[in-house]
Amino acid sequence: MTLFEIIATLLSISAVFSWLNDRYLKLPTTIGLMLIALLCSLGLLLLSPESLQEEIRQMLQSIHFDDTLLHGMLSFLLFAGALHVDLNDLARQKWVIAILATASVVGATLIIGGGAYLLFMALGLDVPFIYCILFGALISPTDPIAVLGVLKSAGAPDSLKTKIAGESLFNDGVAVVVFLTLAGIATGGHEATTLGFLELFGREAVGGVLFGLLTGGLAFLMLYRIDNYQVEVLVTLALATGGYALAEHLHISAPIAIVVAGLLIGNEGRKRVMSEKTRQHLDDFWELVDEVLNAVLFVLIGLEILLISLRFDYVLAGALAIPLVLVARLISVGLPIGIMRRFRSFSPGVTSLLTWAGLRGGISVALALSLPAGETRDILVTVTYVIVVFSILAQGLTLGPLVRHMGARAERELSRTQLGGHAPAAED
Repeated sequence: MTLFEIIATLLSISAVFSWLNDRYLKLPTTIGLMLIALLCSLGLLLLSPESLQEEIRQMLQSIHFDDTLLHGMLSFLLFAGALHVDLNDLARQKWVIAILATASVVGATLIIGGGAYLLFMALGLDVPFIYCILFGALISPTDPIAVLGVLKSAGAPDSLKTKIAGESLFNDGVAVVVFLTLAGIATGGHEATTLGFLELFGREAVGGVLFGLLTGGLAFLMLYRIDNYQVEVLVTLALATGGYALAEHLHISAPIAIVVAGLLIGNEGRKRVMSEKTRQHLDDFWELVDEVLNAVLFVLIGLEILLISLRFDYVLAGALAIPLVLVARLISVGLPIGIMRRFRSFSPGVTSLLTWAGLRGGISVALALSLPAGETRDILVTVTYVIVVFSILAQGLTLGPLVRHMGARAERELSRTQLGGHAPAAED
């Protein structure tokens, strides 16, 4: 198939599935799309002729999911997400977000990596320890896309939405840096020393922040000198794509750079250099880009089941890894929050909410698919896919009721506190 035919096919499938979800299922868009795509893929595996399955597999293989997401779609998705995050809200939660996006990611990586090594060994699966740590790194980043819509419809507090959005935007970048650093060590591309790891990690992460400020600042100056919404939208499009591509070429963290640039344009740029007309067109444009690409992404995630190995022991390993990932998330989130409670207050049940709201998504699948071909890759891709499907469907569909339950509990506790004559402690 030609590139145009592939794009046309994916957009057509996404449009049909979106219509079916909106008309009948009425689930959150990303969750509904992935569910329909997954069911259709299973139907194809069970009922369709082998020739049709092979044709679809060839189309999916030609897309190269890992390259398409990590070196293409991610630039749009991260920029669109960062563009609508309020920097003042982010600043109020800066220490929580910073710790969750760094220490918690590294902690979860180590916990999951060690647990996965024991799990694979118990099941008789030969996965080297360094690849188990790699698995911990690729499954640690949370996906803001599937969860924010659920939180909004469930009436989650703004502080919780800011924590999850901020953490997800930054931990995507941090986790990718950790993964690429470990992948370089696993394949012999980098020296396996603590100093070498810290040096590479620092160059990627700090370089990403500085590059994001530089490119975002340049775009800010360009926007300052004009008042033409068509050109201004084009400048932001160039920033998201050109900035991401150049950051990759310079071997610094492109995801972190684009998040920083998006925050700068979405806040300072929006307030200081854009007219109301430009702001409206900019928001409409990036909201549409975000929705379309997310639709295609989650359809692709559902269709990817046609390419993974469904060996029983691989799928069993994935099912048994689900509680491991949840426990690692609980520890890596709960421990820092428990320490920070000495200095600031948190809403009741925030650890449980952050744990269950830590959905895994397309980045985890893409990172697993980027591993060198072989049996180890096949095992990790299947395990990752099982966890991602559970995360999006089970956690995504139950998160709304959990948020409402926690909200009702918080209101009851607030009422009891007020009746007792004590002023409630506000969350920072």
